[in-house]
Amino acid sequence: MSTPPRRIAHLDMDAFYASVELLRYPELRGMPVVIGGRREQQPELLADGGRRFFSLRDYVGRGVITTSTYEARALGVFSAMGVMKAARLAPDAILLPVDFEAYRHFSRLFKAAVAAIAPKIEDRGVDEIYIDLTDLPGDTLTLARRIKQAVKDATGLSCSIAISPNKLLSKIGSDLDKPDGLTLLDSADIPQRIWPLPVRKINGIGPKAEAKLATLGITTIAELAGAKPAMLQEHFGRSYAEWLHNAAHGIDNRPVVTDSETKSISRETTFERDLHARRDRVALSEIFTSLCTRVAADLQRKGYLARTIGIKLRYEDFRIVTRDLSLPAPTADAAVIRRAAGECLRRVPLEKKLRLLGVRTSALSPSSALQVADVSHQRELPLATD
Repeated sequence: MSTPPRRIAHLDMDAFYASVELLRYPELRGMPVVIGGRREQQPELLADGGRRFFSLRDYVGRGVITTSTYEARALGVFSAMGVMKAARLAPDAILLPVDFEAYRHFSRLFKAAVAAIAPKIEDRGVDEIYIDLTDLPGDTLTLARRIKQAVKDATGLSCSIAISPNKLLSKIGSDLDKPDGLTLLDSADIPQRIWPLPVRKINGIGPKAEAKLATLGITTIAELAGAKPAMLQEHFGRSYAEWLHNAAHGIDNRPVVTDSETKSISRETTFERDLHARRDRVALSEIFTSLCTRVAADLQRKGYLARTIGIKLRYEDFRIVTRDLSLPAPTADAAVIRRAAGECLRRVPLEKKLRLLGVRTSALSPSSALQVADVSHQRELPLATD
C-alpha cells in the first residue's frame, strides 16, 4: 500500500498581538496601531465613556516595536523597529502597551480549536503552528476552510494558512496571501509562486545571508535554485550550502513534531540590521528582556520548569556562539531566566556586531502551578563593561 502524500499546514495568526488589541478597542480598526508601549501608555477612560489613546509622537525612549497592524506596516512600521524611528515614520499611529497575558489566552483558544479538528500539531510559538493533515479524511481545501472558521469562531480573529507537502513551503505560503489567506501549494507551483520571491522569504535566510547572496548576484529564490552547489559551498560551507540548495527547490523532509516530551524551549530573533553591544545596548536590552519574558511564558503555558538556561549569538560573520548554565533549582520565572541568561552573556566576546540573539531553556521538568513574573523593570543588559 503506497504512502499518501504529505499534507503539512502552517497556520499563522494575522498581526496577532495587534488583532487581539483591536478586539478590546474596536474603534481603532482600520487605523495604524503599534504594540510596544510601556504600561503608562495605557489608554485613558474619559468621563464621556470614550478613550484617549497615546500616539507614537508621545513616546520618548529606546523601546522596540513588538508588532503593528497592517495599516501601520503600510507606513513602514514593523516589529523589532525602534519606537523612536517608528514615530518619525508614523507619528499619528496609536501606541498601545504589550499585554502578554491576553495574547497567551487567545493563543490557547486558537490552538484548542485547531486541535479539535487536526490533533497533530507542532507548536511554534504564541501565534503559529504546523499541522499534519496527511491522515485526515476530506479534501485539502475543505479542511483548510474548516480550520480557519474554527479559529474565527473561537477567537474572533483571522488567520492565514498554507498547505503543501512540507513545512518549508507552507511557512512561505502562509505569508503569500495575508491577511486571512488560504494558500495551497505543491511542487508544480514552485516556479510560479516561490521562485520569483526574494531569498529572504525562506525561513532561515536572514539579512546577512541575504546581503552575502546579493554580492553573488543572487536575490531571488529562482536565482538561488539555479546557483551551482560548488559555488554556494565555497562561500557558505558544505552544510549551509546544501540546505540553501534544497530550500530553493522546495525540498524539506522535516516531520511535524508532536512529541509531548519537549526537550527544550527557546526564542530567538534575527535583527533587521547588525547591532553593536555598546552602541545599541539599550535596544538589545529591550529585545533580550522580551526574549526571556516570552520563553518564561512558553514554559508556563506548556507546564514546564527549566534547570538549564542558555543563550545563542550569531555574529556579523555568521559565527555562532552558545553558552549555558544550570540553576540550583528549576524555574519558569522570567526574572530568574533573565538573570541566568545575563550571566551567560558575560561569558562571550562582544567586540563584533550581532545579527541574532536567542534564549534557550532545557533540562525540563513538568510543573502544575506557575506564576508569571514581571521583568519589565529590568532594562539593563550586561553587554559591555566600561
